[in-house]
Amino acid sequence: MLEATKAGIEARVAVDVFGCWIWQRGKSKNGYGLIQIGSRAGGHRRRTLYAHRVSYEVFAGPIPVGLELDHLCRNRACVNPAHLEPVTRSINTLRGAGPAKLGALNGRKTHCKNGHPFDLANTRYRPTGGRSCRACARKKG
Repeated sequence: MLEATKAGIEARVAVDVFGCWIWQRGKSKNGYGLIQIGSRAGGHRRRTLYAHRVSYEVFAGPIPVGLELDHLCRNRACVNPAHLEPVTRSINTLRGAGPAKLGALNGRKTHCKNGHPFDLANTRYRPTGGRSCRACARKKG
C-alpha cells in the first residue's frame, strides 16, 4: 500500500512545542491530514488516504485489524506515530471530544445524579444503550 516514505512524510510536517507532527498539506473538513498515494505514471490509481494512518504504517507498522487510531494528543492534524494508539472504536469514542462526548461523559459516571451507584444490582440498561438508576425509579413510584 505504501509508496510513501519516511522522508516524504517528514518533509510535509512541522513539529510544534508539544511534539506533534502537524500535517502541512491538504486536510479534510474535519481537520485530518490527507495524502495522495499512487501515480498514473506507475500504472496505479491515485488514492487519497488519511495522513496519520499512512504515517503510522510507515513508521510503526500495520494497524491491527478491527482497531482504529486514537490521537492521544487530541490534534487531528498530528501524524506523529508516537501520538497515535490503535484502539477499539468504543475506547476511541469514550476518549473522544466530538459529538459522542455526551455518551462518553455519561458512560464514565459511576453514580446517578442522586448519588446511587451504577452497579449490577442498581442499574437498568435500556435497549437503546442508555442506563438508569433502579433506586431513583422506585422512589418515583
